[in-house]
Amino acid sequence: MKADHQSFAAIATALRSAQAPSSDFDLNPETVLPAGRKLRPAGVLCALMEQDGDLRVILTVRSSALKHHPGQIAFPGGKQDPVDADPTAAALREAQEEIGLDPDNVEVLGTLSTHETVTGFSVLPVVGRVRRPFIPRPEPGEVAEVFTVPLSHLLTPENYTVQSRRWRGSDRQYFTVPWGPYYIWGATARMLRVLASAMAGDPAGNGAPGEDIR
Repeated sequence: MKADHQSFAAIATALRSAQAPSSDFDLNPETVLPAGRKLRPAGVLCALMEQDGDLRVILTVRSSALKHHPGQIAFPGGKQDPVDADPTAAALREAQEEIGLDPDNVEVLGTLSTHETVTGFSVLPVVGRVRRPFIPRPEPGEVAEVFTVPLSHLLTPENYTVQSRRWRGSDRQYFTVPWGPYYIWGATARMLRVLASAMAGDPAGNGAPGEDIR
């Protein structure tokens, strides 16, 4: 997808469409969730940067030293702290802390619907444009690597598959959208899938992914 005014306008328009909330349980409807559960607010940043005239999404490989989700691929972001006005502020703050992206260098284009995680967070994906050239500075305690994926790859429904693994004694299905050596799966892939659906004019996210059940 080209990095031009028309593309950014199309993304902003798609983000304004009504979207159904997503969750880690979308592909596992048999899961019984506790009634009255309280989710903690969080925000992640889906940052779009220009590279060779095309738009790419910034993603991170989490440090293997982290207690939760070590080595997994994720957006920059985290839980909303008392200093944050809202999940959008949390996403921008965490992106600065994790990869050195100054909030002033981000133009927020909009947000996706909230995503519920198995760890009890309600995550707001914030989509933003990186205004000026940016060289990532990963925080080694949290981020092992920063890389980018072409937005066009992530907006292609056929690049998504549904896979399965054992989790807490039962089979759990989840989305994946691999890119080269990077295995993008779980909540990150699900939120990207919502973005792809919104851009395709399917805000409910009902488009059928590829199947690769394992």
